[in-house]
Amino acid sequence: MMYLITNFLTLLGAFLIGGMEEGADTVSKRNEKLTVLCYNIHHANPPSKGAGFIDMDAIANVITDHDPDVVALQEVDVNINRSGNIDQARILAEKSGMKYYYFGKAIDHDGGDYGVAILSKHELSGMETIKLPADPETKSEPRVLAVATVEMANGFRFVFGTTHLEVRHESNRLMQVAAIQRYAESLTLPFVIAGDFNAKPESESIKALDKTFQRTCEDCAPTIPVINPTRAIDFIAFTPADYFKVLRHEVVDETYASDHLPVYAELEVLPQ
Repeated sequence: MMYLITNFLTLLGAFLIGGMEEGADTVSKRNEKLTVLCYNIHHANPPSKGAGFIDMDAIANVITDHDPDVVALQEVDVNINRSGNIDQARILAEKSGMKYYYFGKAIDHDGGDYGVAILSKHELSGMETIKLPADPETKSEPRVLAVATVEMANGFRFVFGTTHLEVRHESNRLMQVAAIQRYAESLTLPFVIAGDFNAKPESESIKALDKTFQRTCEDCAPTIPVINPTRAIDFIAFTPADYFKVLRHEVVDETYASDHLPVYAELEVLPQ
């Protein structure tokens, strides 16, 4: 009889511990936090300095100060003469302690490549640069969406993207937002996008974006110019809306490193 009781208690203890471990894992996943930084870095040329002055440490310091999981960068130089023929995406990843990075080329410029970049603490896969549409008659600068699948430590996977939309023509921005929406609708994973949309919240292009994406701000603080900013044009957004809860949205008061203010957000990953 004592043998049977001992075995029963052993099995009961194992069951309870297993249940506790499963519950702990569930809570861990429920409370997983995703932190995102979005920054148009002006090819690391501080506006207060001359055109040839490059300060990579200033940009890297913004990243390390916030310790984000993922970073969306715009106006990134790779092997371009004006910035000293350096790979800014790789250098910023190294300086900020990010294990993974991906550069998405938009155009040839000054002997090298110019575009957007993703930095990540977590493993990236499925990296892709998607060309965004524009009316050929506008002769606008080509724009892209760079994307990658991110797998976090607890196994949560999502697609992360960065973009820099048309600056002059709202008609082109509308076309580009529509292309981003079509891409989002093709995914089976949640999608987080961040970038310089070159459009204010009340614009038709951002209204269109809001039909698919939930931005991390509603009454968005301005992000440009860095001194006495007046316009919010840099945003972080996600879809579907029920995958995340916005815990924090902040426009960072960093007025030296670039001509845009960085945007930082903390998201809670919600149980599905």
